[in-house]
Amino acid sequence: MPQAILLGLGPGEIIVIVIAAFIVLIIFGPKNLPKLGKSLGKGISGLRKGMSEDEDKKEDNDEEDDEIVVEEEDKKEEKKKPATKKKVVKKKSE
Repeated sequence: MPQAILLGLGPGEIIVIVIAAFIVLIIFGPKNLPKLGKSLGKGISGLRKGMSEDEDKKEDNDEEDDEIVVEEEDKKEEKKKPATKKKVVKKKSE
């Protein structure tokens, strides 16, 4: 068979998938398979939603970290500038 039809799966992998599907059919029965598929789909969508929320939080934290680094660099530059000393000249009284 051409590779396009098998999706790159070998004969051993196809046998394992067929056996696993047969076992699931025996355990859950044909009436419960739609419920099983629905709950599995909800679980996967919830996982994807949670991962995308986590990535959004991570991006927000990265932006905040960038702002903090800029502020710290500004403070370091201020510390590096030499303080200007004012000379106080006292007039001598005669």
